[in-house]
Amino acid sequence: MLLTMGEYVQSHAPELLEQVLTHAGISLLSLTIAALIGIPCGYLAAQSPKSERWVSGSFQVLRVIPSLAVLVLLIPLVGTGVVPAAAALTLLAVPPILLSTIVGFRDVPDFMVETAAGIGLTAWESLWKVRVPLALPLILSGLRTALVEVVASATLAAKIGAGGLGEVIFTGLGLNRPDLLILGGLLVAALSLGFGAVFDGVSRRLMRYKSF
Repeated sequence: MLLTMGEYVQSHAPELLEQVLTHAGISLLSLTIAALIGIPCGYLAAQSPKSERWVSGSFQVLRVIPSLAVLVLLIPLVGTGVVPAAAALTLLAVPPILLSTIVGFRDVPDFMVETAAGIGLTAWESLWKVRVPLALPLILSGLRTALVEVVASATLAAKIGAGGLGEVIFTGLGLNRPDLLILGGLLVAALSLGFGAVFDGVSRRLMRYKSF
């Protein structure tokens, strides 16, 4: 099996590279959109318990819907390709980012905010110099969770013509070739681990203040 996997990689190297890049692109696009939605909504929800229940509940309901079902439902509206795949993956990624952002800002000690106001910081300065740095570890944790889920689920994008490593896996299913199934799974796992390593490096740089 290892021999056939090696032969497939050699004979399909350009195609596999394109699939890896497509898979990575869809994942990063979905994560970026989810972050632009989840972090601001999480911050606003943390300011009001009533809005928190409404916002978090709405996205949790969306999370229950399987990604494949979302893909199928979006096809009549936006067709096939990257757009419905990114939309479905964004819905999957928003909840962990949203919830971790809510908890991160909610757990900022009140005395820290009061101290910031006491030394003359404006509300905006207090947000960026005090609240965001203290909430950042949990926000990054939510982003990392979302990243892993998105990379794993992006294999479904191949079902609607968006490409990615799912093509290798679905080809293996169609041809009854376990070697392609294993190869596709290994490539997805390697991509996820690679993204995780890069994300951890960026996180350490963003939180250098914690080493002091």
